[in-house]
Amino acid sequence: MKPEFKLFAEAGVPHPCCAPSKWRAEVLAASRLQAAERVRATGGSVAEMMRLDGGLFLMGTDNEEGFPADGEGPIREVTLDPFLIDIHPVTNDQFSEFVRRTRYVTEAERFGWSFVFQGHIPRELVPRLVDDRAPGTQWWYKVGRSDWRHPEGPDTSITARPHHPAVHVSWNDAAEYARWAGKRLPTEAEWEYAARGGLEQKIYAWGDELTPEGRHLCNIWQGEFPLHDAAEDGYSAPAPVDAFPANGYGLYAVAGNTWEWCADWFHPAYHVTATRVNPVGPAAGTNRVMRGGSYLCHKSYCNRYRVAARTSNTPDSATTNIGFRCAMDV
Repeated sequence: MKPEFKLFAEAGVPHPCCAPSKWRAEVLAASRLQAAERVRATGGSVAEMMRLDGGLFLMGTDNEEGFPADGEGPIREVTLDPFLIDIHPVTNDQFSEFVRRTRYVTEAERFGWSFVFQGHIPRELVPRLVDDRAPGTQWWYKVGRSDWRHPEGPDTSITARPHHPAVHVSWNDAAEYARWAGKRLPTEAEWEYAARGGLEQKIYAWGDELTPEGRHLCNIWQGEFPLHDAAEDGYSAPAPVDAFPANGYGLYAVAGNTWEWCADWFHPAYHVTATRVNPVGPAAGTNRVMRGGSYLCHKSYCNRYRVAARTSNTPDSATTNIGFRCAMDV
């Protein structure tokens, strides 16, 4: 068997004569990428972290609800070393302490603006606050002086939101926080292992039903996106990090609420031929992986609150629905 054909066979991808040419190209190109160096961190506090044993688990999905172009599949056996991970995303209180001690200035503050969802800007304030809209996603407003302290613009505050996730935090900001804390960002494989909570190949972090017995278990969009959020889960914006029950590993907010940055560079096919032991993604790229979905996710548009779903953004991106949590080596 030719070496390149062997790659497809091992990945569970159809023989090249049958596979779409675009997928063939992505897999073969990915097989030539170098792996990133594995970052280790052991110096942080273990308070509010959960130690997970690691070992072998089934990563990814072939579920029909998935997005093959995102590289959600194929399902593969991945093995991880033991690690620790924050039980919830980094909160405003925690991020405030980091800024107080280091005088760190986030990228949104340096840029002088960030993206705010249209539903969070009163119509009468749009002429004064909104500079522009994001091309292709008109529900994102470019708002001056919007940042982690002022999530919906200069007239808003986090004073009453100490246990809400810190938002308007770019990947670069999150990595700086993690270094300061003696931690690191979780790899994508660690994040999915932790989010699954010990369940095998379930659609969501709690099982296969989105709302078992009518109960909402995460903060996502209900209604017609992006025009009307019925907020049947109780929230139409980021909720406190512990607003919904923890998963089987005791971790909160692994679905919906805010996206979470992972350490890895994003590639739709790199994992097909990469190592299955402590995978860390390619050594370079343009976008970083984000996991978990957000309060803006809806099945009609962004059905990515599923536990195997993945997406990405540039490392300097910041919005009202992006946060992070940290990990640490045992």
